[in-house]
Amino acid sequence: MSRQNMAGPFEAEISEREGAVPSSARIEVESLDKQDVRTLARDPQVRAIAPVMPITLIRPVDVEGAQPEAAAAGPTWGVKAVGADVSARTGAGVTVCVLDTGIDTGHQAFSGVTLVQKDFTGSGNGDKEGHGTHCAGTIFGRDVDDTRIGVARGVTRALIGKVLGDDGSGSTDAILSGLHWAAVEQSAHVISMSIGIDLPGFVRRQVEAGMPADLATSAALQAYRANVRAFDALMAMIRSREVFENGSVIVAAAGNASRRQVNPNFEIGVEMPAAADGVISVAALQQPARALQVAPFSNTFANISAPGVGVISARLGGGLISHNGTSMAAPHVAGIAALWWEQILTTAVPATTTRAAVVAKLLSNATTNAFAPGVDPADRGVGLVQAP
Repeated sequence: MSRQNMAGPFEAEISEREGAVPSSARIEVESLDKQDVRTLARDPQVRAIAPVMPITLIRPVDVEGAQPEAAAAGPTWGVKAVGADVSARTGAGVTVCVLDTGIDTGHQAFSGVTLVQKDFTGSGNGDKEGHGTHCAGTIFGRDVDDTRIGVARGVTRALIGKVLGDDGSGSTDAILSGLHWAAVEQSAHVISMSIGIDLPGFVRRQVEAGMPADLATSAALQAYRANVRAFDALMAMIRSREVFENGSVIVAAAGNASRRQVNPNFEIGVEMPAAADGVISVAALQQPARALQVAPFSNTFANISAPGVGVISARLGGGLISHNGTSMAAPHVAGIAALWWEQILTTAVPATTTRAAVVAKLLSNATTNAFAPGVDPADRGVGLVQAP
């Protein structure tokens, strides 16, 4: 990938040596002119070229009428809804990765967990925003003041890729590099992302640099299309590793851009990178009464759904805090994926302990029994994720 100025496109490159195993794949950031792009596009070792685009965390949102769950002894409603509180599995022996804003290593929720950190932003390890800390707490956090927040609290090794800076923003080359690091270099069993490509931000930057708005919009759509292809190329490489080892289950938040509370038809489809081929996209659920409903902000056409409103987890600096968003739903699915990994790794024939087997368990064991009447299957996916 490369950085760009208005004189020429910034390009991101994913390449692989001919005949090599997937671990030899690499992501490069280069400044390219149009002739460079044409030359590289003809190189059979280059799998994708895409302009670097801005990314941002999928920020928590307010939900009208939703009451934040008060911290209390016992498991949170999300942990109970996905069945983690009654599962015999804990995620023991499973390596998970969180690609986000980093983590508060001093928080009591992560006591006893080996945290392997890598910064892809230049701002240094550690979380100064709080988003990554909250997401990590839901996946593998230990109990805080007798409140259970973690789905897979038996995880003892976690990879923390900081792909968003201290202001919650970053660029697509950081996500691609983080994915490569986690899946290829570190062999993570589960990778969780609650981030999205900032298409409006890309348009705004081009306009601020002097480009007419219509041209800036067209350029943004072209860049977005190229990045979709780049993500798909990297995902194909990651999936090909199943021939050599277990592979990685990649989970991502569907996005918070829908506005059903304004008009039921104001829905947006799953955003990138959750829309990339092979990524499990996650919708957010709320429980206004006894039955589950899809949160009004949750993007449609997700693969599966999980609690995403009134989710209590680790707060930056200590203690607990409640947030709403698909960012809060995705970590529930990542935690359940860790439980299914443990189940399969300890009970299945080694040849069948693969990413595909875990994905099949995740999707086939989801339940639709808890939903309110009239919930659109396109909005909740195959259903509410369930623990083994």
